Parts: sequence; structure tokens; C-alpha cells
Amino acid sequence: MSEQQSRPVGGEHKYEQEISSVDEHEERPGRSLITTTHEVIKRWAEERGGRPATVPGTEHEGRAGVLRFDFPGYGGGDLKEITWDEWFETFEARNLNFLYQEHKKDGDQSNFFRLENPDREDA
Repeated sequence: MSEQQSRPVGGEHKYEQEISSVDEHEERPGRSLITTTHEVIKRWAEERGGRPATVPGTEHEGRAGVLRFDFPGYGGGDLKEITWDEWFETFEARNLNFLYQEHKKDGDQSNFFRLENPDREDA
């Protein structure tokens, strides 16, 4: 992984809480969070047993294609596991933001995440 671990979050985000350190957490359960910090993303996924993955056949310009996490017990058989370096290389090349939840409103752990490109008109 490169020395660059995070970059400023781009775009307008009215409802999300920006997280830039693994020491920061949601202000309340169910809150949507946003980050570009690699260590925050990696810790979030690993706490849920998630491994970096891509959808086979979606590769582009020598990089991983559609980025996902393979969570145990969620039927990720159609995913191809990749390294964290490959996952983050694609994440950075596409200038993505990581939107996610730590907990659902009821306090249970959440696996919800979405990747967005703030530069896209339809994002």
C-alpha cells in the first residue's frame, strides 16, 4: 500500500459524517459515514470478516473491476478475492468515496457500504 492512506472526501454530503481516522466512530447508530482513509476501510471490512474482492470479467486497464467485499456466509462464490493493494489501487484510480454504516439503528453491526465517485453526474 502506498504512503497515501487517505485523501479529502469530494462532493457534497449532507447526511454523512466524515471519518478520517480509525479512532473516530459514528455519532449515533444508523448514521451514514464516509471516508477515503484506507486503514478505516480495511478495519471496517476485517471486523466483519470481509476480504477484498472484485467481480470477475469486469477488469479494466489492468486493474480490478467492480470492487466488493466477500463476507462469510453471504454467497460470494461469484467474487474473485484480490489483495488489499489491488483493491486500494482501483479505489484511488477511480477517485472513490466509501460510504458505510458501523451499526444499524437498532445497534446491531451493519455490513452496509457503497462506493461512489463524487465526480460522476449520476452519483
